[in-house]
Amino acid sequence: MRHRSALPTAAALVAAALTLTACGSRDSGNAGSSANGSGPGQGGSTVVIGFDGPLTGDLSALALGARNAAELAVRQANEKNLVPGVTFKLEALDDLAQPSNGQQNATKFVADDRVLGVVGPLNSSVAQSMQKVFDQAKLAAVSPSTTNPALTQGENWASGDKKRPFASYFRTATTDDVQGPFAAQYMKNDLAKGKVFVVDNKKAYGAGLASTFKAEFTRIGGQVVGEDHINSGEKDFSAVVTKIRTSGAEAVYFGGEYADSGLFTDQLKKSGAQIPLMGGDGMNDAKYIQLANGNGEGDYATSVGAPVEALPSAKDFVAAYGQGGFKEPYGGYGGYSYDAVSALIQAVKATVEGNGGKLPGDARAKVLAALQKVAFDGVTGRVSFDEFGDTTNKQLTVYQVKGGQWAPVKSGELTVGNAGASAGAPAQGGTPQ
Repeated sequence: MRHRSALPTAAALVAAALTLTACGSRDSGNAGSSANGSGPGQGGSTVVIGFDGPLTGDLSALALGARNAAELAVRQANEKNLVPGVTFKLEALDDLAQPSNGQQNATKFVADDRVLGVVGPLNSSVAQSMQKVFDQAKLAAVSPSTTNPALTQGENWASGDKKRPFASYFRTATTDDVQGPFAAQYMKNDLAKGKVFVVDNKKAYGAGLASTFKAEFTRIGGQVVGEDHINSGEKDFSAVVTKIRTSGAEAVYFGGEYADSGLFTDQLKKSGAQIPLMGGDGMNDAKYIQLANGNGEGDYATSVGAPVEALPSAKDFVAAYGQGGFKEPYGGYGGYSYDAVSALIQAVKATVEGNGGKLPGDARAKVLAALQKVAFDGVTGRVSFDEFGDTTNKQLTVYQVKGGQWAPVKSGELTVGNAGASAGAPAQGGTPQ
């Protein structure tokens, strides 16, 4: 979840840039203590990097690893004291996967002038509530997981009329206009499933992902034999399951996160419908397997990038995370969160170097401008952004539940305009945490 590069380089860049970020703090005298209890500060400044995600609630498994990875990047910078007198602080706020909470958190980050960048949010629907707040303050936000194309390409992206709505919003995860078609090509060409029932949970992420899957699946000759929606959080899916059983579907595509899809596949299999369910990166978590009660075996999920464990560029990250004392695994978004912090750091570094070794009064605006030009080799591969703020790394991986774990079965990039082509090459090694 990439390109190949040496992690020591990425870690050094992260630490260096984080250090420089601290120069932008208006708060002096706090350098002796980091928010994470590390850092030898020597009476200098504190810079805050915000983190927003569902740290509690049904989707917390997606956010905790990402928060920990962001903390690891901050911790490493403090421990190495790469810029004397500088201390970094990670401030993590819980949005409970609710847009209203996300908007409140965005307002809190903006109000603190020590905050020079934010990592998050994790959910597309939450991002919609935060983007304007960040943009008005020229505060850069880099999400490690949101995938709805409209966030960066505008509401009319599907018709080809792409217009970036907010210049302050970036992401290190590729989008559903790539992920949905990638899944459709795998379903039709690799699994040879010609009839699919499509379900989504009505949320920005789930509905968008299902829409892009359907469009590509039908384009390459597949048949959508039925469609339906569920309300996120409901527990009884019997009505939809009955429709699937009588539809003649050979598989189900589910647009939504593990909290809904895990329960859904359990009920689907218990009904006697022994067909695979496939979804996106919001499904690709161990919690899905737990919620499926043993009935997720053989199901599929796409996720952004290639398996972190298989990447030479992530070797040191994986080792450092394992030694970091974190209770939760880094999960599907840990590497992307680390790289999101790295990107913000690089932007700060460029701003400092362009201003005589210190941050200007309009640091947020300058950091935002510099972020657009960032390019480096990170944990997950090459980190850079296109004209919409989207990552230029379009690699994806298909995972399957095998023996009670998610195992990678194919990695590659989307094949464009070739209905008979395969979506990628076989994945090599690694099982996500």
